[in-house]
This record gives sequence, C-alpha cells and structure tokens, in this order.
Amino acid sequence: MFIIAGIVALLIYGLLVYYIGRSVWSWWGPGPSTALKWVYIVVLAVVSTSFISGRFFGNLTVLHIIGSYWMAIFYVLIILLPLMHIVLWLLSMTALRSDGLKKTAVSVVLVLMVLVIGFGTYNAYSPNVRAYDIQVDKDAGNMEKLNIVMASDMHFGVLSGKAHAKRMVKEINRLNPDLVLFPGDIIDDDLDAYLRQGIDRILTDIQAPYGVYASLGNHDRFKGEITELIAALEDSGMTVLYDEKTTVEGLTLVGRRDKQDRNRADLSTIMEGTDFSKPVFLLDHQPNALDEAQQQGVDLIVSGHTHRGQIFPAHLITKAIFENDWGYLQKGRMHSIVSSGYGFWGPPIRLGSRSEIVQIQVTFQ
Repeated sequence: MFIIAGIVALLIYGLLVYYIGRSVWSWWGPGPSTALKWVYIVVLAVVSTSFISGRFFGNLTVLHIIGSYWMAIFYVLIILLPLMHIVLWLLSMTALRSDGLKKTAVSVVLVLMVLVIGFGTYNAYSPNVRAYDIQVDKDAGNMEKLNIVMASDMHFGVLSGKAHAKRMVKEINRLNPDLVLFPGDIIDDDLDAYLRQGIDRILTDIQAPYGVYASLGNHDRFKGEITELIAALEDSGMTVLYDEKTTVEGLTLVGRRDKQDRNRADLSTIMEGTDFSKPVFLLDHQPNALDEAQQQGVDLIVSGHTHRGQIFPAHLITKAIFENDWGYLQKGRMHSIVSSGYGFWGPPIRLGSRSEIVQIQVTFQ
C-alpha cells in the first residue's frame, strides 16, 4: 500500500509539474525554437526533481537549495495558476481583447508570486515569542517559579543555517531562561551541514542556569550511529534524553525517542521510580501521546513536529490529526504545549504559520 501510495503521489506531482510547465511555456507564444523547448523541458525536469535528487545523491547542497525554493514556487503557482485560468476563461466571454488580458494576468501572477514568497520567507526567518503562564499544583522544592524557554523543529542545516541559529540564541538569552527545552528536529537529516556551519559552537552560547535539555525528532538522524549524533548534540551544550529521565532541582525531566523509532520504550517503563509528588515535565517530539502522558502523571508535555501545517491550508490537516496541533491544551492536571517550530522543512517559507520561540512561565503551588 505504501508503494502504491508513493506511485500515485508521484503521478499527481508529475501532472501538476506538467500543468505549470505548459502554462509557463504558453506565455512565451509561438516564438521559441524547438531546441529551446527541449532545453526548457530538461531544466524543468532537473529543477522539479532537485529536492529529492539532492538528498539521494549525498545531500548535494546546490540541488537542495534549488529544490527547496522550487517547492515554494511550485506551491504558490499551483494556487495562483488555476485562479488565473478561471478569470481568463470568464473574461473570454466578454468583449475584452484576450491578448492584453493574458499579458496582464501573467504579470499579476508573477507579482503575486514574488509577494507571497517574500511574505512567507519573512514568516520563516522572523520568529516571534509566544508566551504561556501555567500553574503546577506540586512542590518543586526551593523553586516557586520557573522560566522555561522552548524551541522545536529548528531543522538546522543548509537553509536554516548559521544566521538563524545566532538569531535563536540571542532571543533565548534575551528571555533570561532558567531552563531551555528542545523537543526534537534540531537538525535536518544532515549532521555534516550542522557541524560544517559551526551551529554546534553557536548553540553553546545559550545561557540557562538549570541547563539545556533535548529529545530527538524524526529528522534528527543521519547515516551514522545514533550515538554519534547524540554526542554531537551534547557537544553543542545540551543534554539529550533518549528514553531517559533526569532530576533538575525539584522536578523530573523525561525525554522520549520519536514515535517513528521502533525501539521507543513505553512511557511507564521510563517513568519507573519517579517521585510523582514532584513536578514531572516531558519532552516528546510528536504530540500524539497526550493520553498516555496524562495517565502516567505528567504535569507538562512540550512538543513540536506539526509546524502548524507550515503552509496554508495544511494546518487543517494537522488539526484533524492531532488533539493539540499547536498552542496550549489542558487535559485534567496536565498541560500540553505544542510549538509551530523555529525553522521549517522543505520550502523556506511559512504561510498561515510563523516561526516561533515559546516562553513558559511556571508557577508551583
């Protein structure tokens, strides 16, 4: 079934690329030669497959960048071109000259495409701070309050690179956190790009007296051993909780493997011996185990993964899949907070969502 679904998806994608390619070619009129037409076809074929081929052939940076921006252009044109054709069809029934209308429509589409991609790029690279205040009715020892800063889905790599990492560190430190949490997708399937840009060294500048803790997500992987990946992340100044728990001052921190990890342990196994009279905070990349976390006595669970759909209208899909796909939800005494993410995956744009850092002010009673 997975293979069939993949073939169907490729066929649909191919038809959509053909639709875009034919539409763009028709704008040029009958002038271009046959040779130019074949050049155009080859270029379109390379560009439209570059995101996949770039990763297939050893994460080639040039192809990866071309493919990422192609995905942004592809999405915008798939929305705008049908609207343009419908408008032209309706106007063709009027007495207006079709040649002038077509040139105007093409100009409008190009201008709108640039504006939409520009706006989406701004949303992706200009994070805002989303703040939550919660109360945990447990004794946390000497702590009456705790200032947590959380960031997820940075996808550090080729496009979410050094500048974006520096921006995050600066904003985190400005919020003066007691504790920093990274619930997964810190890198984008490519540890070499993360290390090559020196992002590991940049992250060591984060200042939090109680430390920086992380769990792994579905994109925190590469061709080597997971121990090598964890070691690289821990050299970045964070402690990775890989189906593990630890005690920080008057609370217990638990980090789970990602749901896609076949060796992921049951939460009850990880929690054995936990003092539930003290606060218990959980990092779980995908927010699809809220019931299990509530049943196991978790007080706060932080997650990411959904990107809030990243590009409209995908947020409707994430909202249908996850009980809490973004923002805050309380289940009994448990608090769930899901971030839309600091970075992005695929096209370096966000439409209908925005890059964010989360600040959680916790009061203990």
